[in-house]
Amino acid sequence: MSIKVLIVDDSALMRALLTEIIGGAPDIEVVGTAPDPLVAREMIKSLNPDVLTLDVEMPKMDGLEFLSRLMKLRPMPVVMISSHTARGSEVTLQALETGAFDFVTKPQADNASLLHAYAEEVRDKIRAAHHARGRLASGRPAARAERMAAGTSTMAPAFSQRLLNSHVVAIGASTGGTEAIREVLARLPAEIPPVVMVQHMPESFTLSFAKRLDSLCALTVVEAQGGEKLRPGVAYLAPGHSHMILKKVAGGYVTELDQGELVNRHRPAVDVLFRSVAAQVGGNATGIILTGMGKDGALGLLDMRQAGAWTIGQDEASSVVYGMPREAANVGAVAEVVSLEGIAGRLLAHLQRLDRN
Repeated sequence: MSIKVLIVDDSALMRALLTEIIGGAPDIEVVGTAPDPLVAREMIKSLNPDVLTLDVEMPKMDGLEFLSRLMKLRPMPVVMISSHTARGSEVTLQALETGAFDFVTKPQADNASLLHAYAEEVRDKIRAAHHARGRLASGRPAARAERMAAGTSTMAPAFSQRLLNSHVVAIGASTGGTEAIREVLARLPAEIPPVVMVQHMPESFTLSFAKRLDSLCALTVVEAQGGEKLRPGVAYLAPGHSHMILKKVAGGYVTELDQGELVNRHRPAVDVLFRSVAAQVGGNATGIILTGMGKDGALGLLDMRQAGAWTIGQDEASSVVYGMPREAANVGAVAEVVSLEGIAGRLLAHLQRLDRN
């Protein structure tokens, strides 16, 4: 059976483009288009779509307000269609917190090859949203809010300066990763070895994401600029335009940015970061792979494990999309499989063991 999709967008041009893109896949059917949420509400009742694409900014009722009401009354997989503006990125991040499955940005080019890649991205995310629809109702958004309210344990461990200055934690994620990363970091204390992260998202979103994490977490979160020496208590997010790698220097490690070719269809790529951590940090590292489509990070995490690092994979039950963690487990890259809620605790326990030894 085809996946039934309802498109909600105030732009007639975008509705036509998305209809052509989505309807071009043999396994997906566009059952209707709506110019605003009020029309969409009635069409959802009559058409019973499997997946909704929803514009972020619309008249009569903005996409965020409509999404919030939808998740309370009729939870369903929603892929947000976001602009590249600062407001568009901020509202999109709020939509992911509210319960949207994922987002795609509006196309900015009319180049045929770029539009083809955009079409594949939209279709892949609709398929993934449909496949993951059973998981979306559990832990979004009410249960997630309760978990976040728990925050960081008041019994935060104290680590030695030796560990804080020598260890590195590397995290990779994709679909569902904005919330997964937030949950892991929010449970960590301010005094923690440096953290380096890749989350698949466009360059217009990573700065907003880093600022949002920084406002919610005890540790400092920044978008990496390249050339920074890693400091304890700071998490560095790869910018959306570049791969991030680490280089060993006297007394620690520095970040470097690379705008080379896409790896696993991504830049930044998790594999690039993980491989550099394996080569430069070796056994003084912990690798964590979280929810996401595809296989990015699996082989890089294997490199880390073979270099002596401890590695953690998110479990299937708590993953929005059990793609990247599954691929990592299949190649033998994962030393321990842990639920999202348990990852921060397992990381802290591992660091305590290292400190004692």
